Amino acid sequence: MSIHKNLLGGPEPTLLPEEEQPYRMLGEESASPTQVAAAFPTFSLAWAMLADDAFGAGRTVESYAYARTGYHRGLDALRRNGWKGHGPVPWDHRANRGFLRCLAALARAADAIHETEEANRCWEFLKDSSPEAYTELKQ
Repeated sequence: MSIHKNLLGGPEPTLLPEEEQPYRMLGEESASPTQVAAAFPTFSLAWAMLADDAFGAGRTVESYAYARTGYHRGLDALRRNGWKGHGPVPWDHRANRGFLRCLAALARAADAIHETEEANRCWEFLKDSSPEAYTELKQ
């Protein structure tokens, strides 16, 4: 179990609030990511799932658009929850995973369309925000 304590005196980790209904829709109700994104447009995990599905199907530009939407929705949520533009966003906190997955999906899609500078910036942002997410998602 991690306590997310920064011993160097930097900002505290940002933990996004849990939204149970979108998870329930995806799980118990078998709703599609499209249905969840339409019902809960601020829920980054749905956008990450759409980005991953589009990328896997060879629809790279569509994946980029989905990832960018979820990324910006996630940035808004982080800021609403005290994030000041830097600091840890722990991967092991379920509510943070949508944003982190969108960040990785954006990096991947940017790389695929030869937006190398953006891809590198996104991978660095992911590594700085959550080394665990970077290790898990950078494949």
